[in-house]
Amino acid sequence: MKIAYLVNQYPKVSHSFIRREILAVEATGIEVLRFSVRSLEDELVDEADKQELAKTKFILNVGVIGLFLSLLWAILTRPFRLFSGFKLALKVGKKSERGILYHLIYLVEACVLLRWLLESEVEHLHVHFGTNSTTVAMLCKALGGPTYSFTVHGPEEFDKPQAINLTEKINHASFVVAISSFGKSQLYRWCDYKQWSKIQVVRCGVDHLFLEQPHVPVPDEPRFVCVGRLSEQKGHLLLVEAVSQLAAEGVKFKLVFVGDGELRHPIETLMSQLNLKDYIEITGWATNTQVREQILAAQALVLPSFAEGLPVVLMEALALGRPALTTYIAGIPELVEPNKNGWLVPAGSIPSLKEAMKAVLNTPCEQLEEMGKLGAEQVAKQHNITTEATKLGLLFRQVRQQ
Repeated sequence: MKIAYLVNQYPKVSHSFIRREILAVEATGIEVLRFSVRSLEDELVDEADKQELAKTKFILNVGVIGLFLSLLWAILTRPFRLFSGFKLALKVGKKSERGILYHLIYLVEACVLLRWLLESEVEHLHVHFGTNSTTVAMLCKALGGPTYSFTVHGPEEFDKPQAINLTEKINHASFVVAISSFGKSQLYRWCDYKQWSKIQVVRCGVDHLFLEQPHVPVPDEPRFVCVGRLSEQKGHLLLVEAVSQLAAEGVKFKLVFVGDGELRHPIETLMSQLNLKDYIEITGWATNTQVREQILAAQALVLPSFAEGLPVVLMEALALGRPALTTYIAGIPELVEPNKNGWLVPAGSIPSLKEAMKAVLNTPCEQLEEMGKLGAEQVAKQHNITTEATKLGLLFRQVRQQ
C-alpha cells in the first residue's frame, strides 16, 4: 500500500513525533510519501530531520508559476471537479477565520498536491493537525484525489473548531485520529453522533531511543528541565516567577529551558529583572540526543502549560525515568498521575507551581527513581510508537478495503 503524509510544516524541530510515526508506519510495510505546504529548512538542527527534508516535497516551492500551471491543468482536465472544489472552498471560506481568499489559495495548493498524488499513485492521504493542511486535503479529495484522514492534537483545533470548519473536515474524512481520550471526547462535541465511529484514538509515541535507553540514575544535583517551544501557552513566564519566589526563599537549584521561540526575549528580560542568571539557562533548539541528555541531567521535567493536547516531551521524560511536574489539563492526566509518576498543578497558579517544585526538590532521589520507573512502564505500555503505528497502519488498510 502506498500512502502520503501532508503537514503544514515538515520536517520541523518540534515535530519529531511525526517523523517517528512515519518511520514506524513504513516499518509495517506501507510506503509513505512526504508532502508539506512550506519548508523550515533553516531551523533544522537534528540530522534525522535533515534526512526527512530530502524526502519531502513542498507545495509552495513550486512558486507562483507552478501554482498557476497546476490550476490550469485542473481547469483543462477536470473542470467539473474543480467547480465542486470551488464551491466547497467558498462554503468553508465564508464560515472560516481566514476568509474566502485564503481558501481559494488552498484550492490552488490542492491542485498541486493532486497532481503529485496521482503521478505517484497514492491510495490515501493522512494529515497531521486539523487546520489549513487538512483543508487542502479535503479540497484535494473534492478535486478527485484520494481519501484522507487526519490527526487532531489540540489545543488549536478545540479552541476554534468552527473557524477551521472542523465538522466539515470530519464529515469528508475516512477517519479521524485523536491522540487521547480527552481529544476523542472533544471531537465528539463537533460532529454528529453518526460520525463518532470515525474517531479513533492512536497515541503519539516514542521509539527505541527513549524506550531502550540504558538506565541513568536520577542525579543528586537539584535541577529541572523544561523542553519545548518558548511560547505563551506553555506558561514559561509563570515558571520564571515561581523560580524567583523559590530563590527568594533561599532554595538552590537550576532550571534549563531547552528550546526557542517568540517568548525567548521576554523570558530573558524577566530573568534579568529578577536577577536569575544563576538559576535559569536557555539552550535554544537542540537535537534529539541533546534533549535526552538534558532530561537525564535533571531530577524532573517541568511543563506548566495553559493549553495542550498531550505533550510528547512528557512521554520522553517518563520513558527516561524522570518524573514530570505539569498541569492537569486536556489529556495530560491520562499519562501523569500524582504521587505515582509526577505532580499535577492547576494551570496558571504560580503558588501551586512553586510548592510543587519545592516538593520535587524535597523528594529523596530514591523516591524520584521509583516514580521515574513507574512512568517508564506507563509510557512503554501506552506510548510505544511501534504499537501505535501498527494501529494506524491497520486503519489505512481498512480504508483501502472499503
